[in-house]
Amino acid sequence: MDSLRVVYTIWYRETRRFLRERSRIAGMVMQPLLYLLLVGNGIASAMTFRGAPAGAGVGYITFMYPGIIGMSVLFTSVFSAVSIIWDREFGFLREVLVAPAPRWAVALGKVLGIATVSTTQAAILLALAPLAHVPLTIGSVAALLLTCALIAVALGSLGIAIASRMESMEGFQMIMNFLVMPMFFLSGAMFPLRGVPDWLGALMRVNPLTYGVDALRGILLGATPAAPFLVQFALGLDLAVVAALALVLLVMGSWAFSRQG
Repeated sequence: MDSLRVVYTIWYRETRRFLRERSRIAGMVMQPLLYLLLVGNGIASAMTFRGAPAGAGVGYITFMYPGIIGMSVLFTSVFSAVSIIWDREFGFLREVLVAPAPRWAVALGKVLGIATVSTTQAAILLALAPLAHVPLTIGSVAALLLTCALIAVALGSLGIAIASRMESMEGFQMIMNFLVMPMFFLSGAMFPLRGVPDWLGALMRVNPLTYGVDALRGILLGATPAAPFLVQFALGLDLAVVAALALVLLVMGSWAFSRQG
């Protein structure tokens, strides 16, 4: 019971801090919106899908929309872990670590807080679905949010594992940029896996975020005529990979957080 209370308290603190930062909320909405409207329309005006079935009727903005949601979850989940370094610098983390509370519960509370924030952002971005000509149903919305939460648990745990070993925010941001940008560009968010060179396709297949983005695309566009072109893997495989990754990284993040001095 005490462990659950610790998890809830840390989760509550993370979500309350997010709700108080209005500039952060605005940035979380504006960044994906700019990607979708400016980058998406710019690329759409200059390219067509090679190999897309004739008459599929799916434009680049529609293809890109699930990737934008995946990008938002990726950036928010990973960089929210920087709160560990903030808490260390301001002394809050020291007080938490000396308290008679299991450290794994503190780490789990932070991961759940990060997942809540990231999933909330994904829910807000669903308001852009009409702009991307993506139809929504109650079932697809529920499945998408659950998948986003699972992805956020995996990526938030990765961020906590790295932040627990870093001494400065500058070092954390440098390491995360080195990891996050390749993960994003190789996830299939911006271009489909089909038709890319073999070496690029191999890199995309070993990127776990590829399966998360593919799951989001399968949920939103799996019933369209262009689904065989847009969706690479079966939804069950995508979710199995993401769930396994979330479990492994959650254990790794809790272990790294518990070993802090």
